[in-house]
Amino acid sequence: VQLQASGGGSVQTGQSLTLSCVASGTIHSTDLMGWYRQYPGKQRELVAAFISGNIANYANSAKGRFTISRDNAKNAVHLQMTNLKPEDTAVYYCHVFRRSTPSFDYWGQGTLVTVSS
Repeated sequence: VQLQASGGGSVQTGQSLTLSCVASGTIHSTDLMGWYRQYPGKQRELVAAFISGNIANYANSAKGRFTISRDNAKNAVHLQMTNLKPEDTAVYYCHVFRRSTPSFDYWGQGTLVTVSS
C-alpha cells in the first residue's frame, strides 16, 4: 500500500485548505485512515482520524475547524481545514492502519502546510 498526499501549500491566517490522500493497493472500508502532523523537532501528533466506521477522533486544536472525510470508492481520505492559524504550520501525513490479520500500518510522504499571519 502506498499513500499519496496532496493539497498542502501556503496560506494566510483565516484561510482554508483541503488535504487529500489516495491509497494505492488494496484498502478495505474497515481500514482506519487519518491525518497527523509534525512540527520540527517534535513527534508526530494526531490531527483527525477515523477510529471506527465513520466515527472520527479529532485533536482539540482541530475541533470545529477541521473535518475529515473519506471516499471509500476512491481509497481516499480528505482533511478540510478552515480558519487556519499560524500554529497549524506543520508537515501533514496521512496514515492507514489495519487491525485485522495481516495487519499493516502505512504513512504517506507528508505535505507541508504553512500559515502566515
